[in-house]
Amino acid sequence: MIKALRKNFLYIAIGLLALVPFVFFLIVYGIDYFWMGTREGDLGFFEMFHRMSVDDSRQILGGMGEVITAILGIVITVASIVVQLAATRYTPRITEMFFKDRTNLLILAFFIFSAVYCLFVNFIIRGGDGQSFIPVAGSIVNVLLMTFSLILIAPYFMYVFHFLEPENIVRGIERQVSTNLVRVRPDTDIEQLQQQVVRNVEQLADIAINAIEQKDKGIATSAIDSLRDLLREYQTIKDPLPEKWFTVAGPLRQNTEFISMHREVLHEISEKRTWLEYKTLRQFQMIYNESLNRMRDINYIVAIDTRYLGEDAIRNRQPETLRLILKFFNTYLRATLNAKDVRTAYNVLHQYRLMAEAVLRAGLDDQLLEIAGYFRYYGQVGFGMNIAFITETVAYDLCSLCELAFSAGAPVGDRLLDILLEVDKEAEGEAQEKGLRGVRKAQIKMATYFLLHEDAERAHRIFLDMKHEPIDRIRSIRQELISVESKDFWEVIDRGENFDYLHPERRAMLHDFFAKFPDLGK
Repeated sequence: MIKALRKNFLYIAIGLLALVPFVFFLIVYGIDYFWMGTREGDLGFFEMFHRMSVDDSRQILGGMGEVITAILGIVITVASIVVQLAATRYTPRITEMFFKDRTNLLILAFFIFSAVYCLFVNFIIRGGDGQSFIPVAGSIVNVLLMTFSLILIAPYFMYVFHFLEPENIVRGIERQVSTNLVRVRPDTDIEQLQQQVVRNVEQLADIAINAIEQKDKGIATSAIDSLRDLLREYQTIKDPLPEKWFTVAGPLRQNTEFISMHREVLHEISEKRTWLEYKTLRQFQMIYNESLNRMRDINYIVAIDTRYLGEDAIRNRQPETLRLILKFFNTYLRATLNAKDVRTAYNVLHQYRLMAEAVLRAGLDDQLLEIAGYFRYYGQVGFGMNIAFITETVAYDLCSLCELAFSAGAPVGDRLLDILLEVDKEAEGEAQEKGLRGVRKAQIKMATYFLLHEDAERAHRIFLDMKHEPIDRIRSIRQELISVESKDFWEVIDRGENFDYLHPERRAMLHDFFAKFPDLGK
């Protein structure tokens, strides 16, 4: 009930603004007519509304034209100022959307119609020389038009402000995309529809970027989520679309995302039917880069929504889309490392690992090993850039993937373990030493998993990989792992647990593992 009232608020407001003054007028008019008013002649109660002289008609209609014209001027001025302010803050394309809106056009047309009609009615009043013409019906209609023009001012301004709310603008653009995608048919102008969809995608990205400039997290998040939602909807309807829709040619070829691409790359995108996914994810990348070291929460939202799209691609069995999403995850990580935004990299890796877990559960072994290889690569890049915490994070994420693979009996478990053991390099400084220690801790955690599951052979493989480590480093690592008894980290983190924490049954396996080092007790 409440939802229906909100939906029809404009009509309810207009109805009340018309009904209340009219009822009030009838009450006061009745009091004047029957009791308090001064009246001469035999004018009936209702005759008062339609019997008039030439002077009466001129008096009634004389200033109405100016009033209605003034109303039109006020409405256009206020609406233009408000729309321009919104366009400056969010996206210049709001102006185009506003003046294409059907409700807005109807109301403005009504104001213009009322003003023009009043001019013509005033023009045909005649009196004198024994000839006269009094447009009685025209006068009544003109009064009604002016009444409704006055009534519409407040609801119309409320509608304008409602229309320009960021959430409504975003939803409106998203609806336009859905409408355009549904209209794609072999006999339609596909190039024009491609242009319209691209324009809508760019509008949403513009809103997000302008919101970042204004430090408006809510609006930016809404725009990003809309980009995600339109791409999710597109994934469910793209298969039956005509082949011409997937071809990057004509005006689409001139778009900023495609104009600099080599013909072979464009041909590949067309064959893989992924130009819209590429375009949308490029907007994600642009938003991500704008947010680095400025609004980290937006980086997390982009990473989360990219993971959702990857999981949808897995469910919908769209391998080309999944590969494209992996490329963009890698692009996010590269940009983050270049910006040395460690906290963002930490959270983006978390989302990347969650998507890798979805890949593992789907049995996509090749893609899983590909992701693990990327993890190792960026861990080593971070190690070389003296961002040791990234290397440590990568090691723990690979450890989690290994545990999940062996728990599920996945055939790629041993190859994942090989990748985990290849993450570390010999330390060259204090920061790198810390990162190397984190990698060794992750590998030892993996060894406790094998020992707990009575897999001594794989645990021994891990020992062989680190048996030449300085014994002082191994001794301090043992002490640190034994001393951590709380699962929760002492700061607020998205991952929810301490890297170094081991469940009691696995912590008990530390003794068996470290017993392999003959010099540890010395």
